[in-house]
Amino acid sequence: MNISKKLLITFFQLCLLSPAFAELPVGLNEQSIRTAAVNSFPEYLNLLTIPNDSIANVEGIKLNANQLESLFQKRGFTTKQFANNGKPLVMAEYAFDPAKKTILFYIHFDGQPVIPAQWGQSDPWQPVLKKKDKDGRWQIVSMQELMNTGFDPELRVFARSASDDKGPIMMFLASLDLMKSTNINPAINIKVILDSEEEVNSPGIPEAVKQNRDFLKADALVIFDMASHPSGRPTAIFGNRGVQTLNLTVYGPKAPLHSGHYGNYVPNPAFNLARLLSSMKNERGQIIIPGYNSRNKLSVEDLKVLDAVGDDEIALKKRVGIATADEVASNYQRSLQYPSLNIRGLSAGGVGKEAANIIPKEAVADIDIRTTTEANAQYLTELLRKHIEKQGFHIIDHDPSDAERAQFPRLLKILEGLPAEAARQPIDTPVRRWVEIAQTNAYANMGGAKPVIIRASGATVPTHEIVGPLGLPFVIIPTVNTDNNQHAYDENLRMGNYLTGMRTMLGLLNTPYITN
Repeated sequence: MNISKKLLITFFQLCLLSPAFAELPVGLNEQSIRTAAVNSFPEYLNLLTIPNDSIANVEGIKLNANQLESLFQKRGFTTKQFANNGKPLVMAEYAFDPAKKTILFYIHFDGQPVIPAQWGQSDPWQPVLKKKDKDGRWQIVSMQELMNTGFDPELRVFARSASDDKGPIMMFLASLDLMKSTNINPAINIKVILDSEEEVNSPGIPEAVKQNRDFLKADALVIFDMASHPSGRPTAIFGNRGVQTLNLTVYGPKAPLHSGHYGNYVPNPAFNLARLLSSMKNERGQIIIPGYNSRNKLSVEDLKVLDAVGDDEIALKKRVGIATADEVASNYQRSLQYPSLNIRGLSAGGVGKEAANIIPKEAVADIDIRTTTEANAQYLTELLRKHIEKQGFHIIDHDPSDAERAQFPRLLKILEGLPAEAARQPIDTPVRRWVEIAQTNAYANMGGAKPVIIRASGATVPTHEIVGPLGLPFVIIPTVNTDNNQHAYDENLRMGNYLTGMRTMLGLLNTPYITN
């Protein structure tokens, strides 16, 4: 047998042994996806009306958990709740087939706090539909525009958690509804864990995983979170930074003092705090705390993967409204591979109409540190503490006594939040090959767009807390629009992303998982 014939036979053998690039099964077309989406919209809009701030509204979290359990049971899932100190997580499993590999899907249903006055609608928990007018301004339109299959994909639903993360939950259920209506069984076993506290670093996940290890046993983990690449191409992320929050309080006088009587005599804690914060970064946005970035090294291969993402940085700067970026690295993707240091809130006295002519008694900064697998929360927090001490501050973990006030001219209290650690895995893994096949199949009749491969996202999900004890390979699959305003006011979901999100999920659900 000649070499060319051998190669031809090998090619056809590979085609038979592995899922080939092909379109989705018959019946899972654009029109049927639109129909399934429209059918799911009432449940989606109703889910958005249930407040889900896990700090301020524990009862709302319970209502969300009960509603989600009902929605999954309606689709034939076996479900159970994990109590989680009154903020239940929901776990679900679809009919199990021992001949198929099992994928565990993680999605969270809690949301960030809201300040209703900031929103462009009367109530962030009452979803509204908007589209842009001829001048590019968002205008509220009737929700009926969404209730026919010819809806404009540029329409957006505005509400807390519209995109982060209730939208992906309903895309997932709508995809399963479509498959059931066309008598198509999933190519994988499906398990789901729905988190109630992701926005506060998922404190219940470690214990939930520990106590439900057998229920959650799987071959791989898929996390539906974060935002898709701005190009609109399907996206696959293979790591994420962690996060550590810190509350810093700098003390001044024991009570607020008249600035006329005491100005120039009593030190103002706001100035002391401002000097401390400015000592952490230079004017180019680079963290200058010794050792902060020294553990993070990018290989030549890493740089190739990062640069292949192909972000349009001119468009990115225009979208967020900046002239120049911090000079941490040469481009956006590279910058996300390093630890960050962010001021997320400042206060000292009042602001605006609440401001008074006083020297405030304290100044407070809330900061967050985005950690990496090389530089974890403990390492970076210790570096920060050493830096603060070098600036002349005495660190305490309580309100100061009179004796401490008399002894130390600069007093600072640090309170540490619960850390969520970073996670990352090699790019060249079976889970990547599965995702690439699934996504290419899903978009075969739309040009066959392969997913954008991202080494690690700058944001945080509890990947480490799940994959650590379960030992799972993982991938993060974002589905929502980049400009969704998650974590801020006017959060929204572009309805075209609801459709492409379903297409992405249908690709995963209809592709057998490969392990080699």
